[in-house]
Amino acid sequence: MTSKKEIIIRSYSEKDEGAIRQYCLPEEQAIYTSLPTDIIKTFQEDLHNQPYVIYADDQLVGCFVLYTAPSGNLYTSSEHALIFKSFSIDARHQKKGYAYETLRSLGEIAKQSFPDKNEILLTVHHTNIPAINLYLKAGFVDKGLRYAGTHGEELIMHLEWKKG
Repeated sequence: MTSKKEIIIRSYSEKDEGAIRQYCLPEEQAIYTSLPTDIIKTFQEDLHNQPYVIYADDQLVGCFVLYTAPSGNLYTSSEHALIFKSFSIDARHQKKGYAYETLRSLGEIAKQSFPDKNEILLTVHHTNIPAINLYLKAGFVDKGLRYAGTHGEELIMHLEWKKG
């Protein structure tokens, strides 16, 4: 029997900068995501990229972005969709359930922070089978939509909820 992982997910703030610089992501995983330092730089250039940090036991264990702008969204014409991107768990904290617990919390985070939204989309490279399986387990749905990404075919996965 495993217990639920206690994590804190919140918006990035400048106090996270030191931990972000110490973040560890292996090269073989970096091809599927962005380093947190790059996420923060992108946020400073585009405020629609909202970075989030994931903490457990006062240690930074992960990072992701919710993209909030309705324009420029390549995957849907819905103005009620968020894009979940650049998700990673620090290599030193992988295989502890943090990724799954984060994904299971996304709907609530989105409902609280973005009440006008009712869907989260993500893309995942078709060869990243562990990630695809994790997203499915966490409640994302593969509706068969695909995107021709820079490095090959990407699955577009959906997490939906009713507004209100």
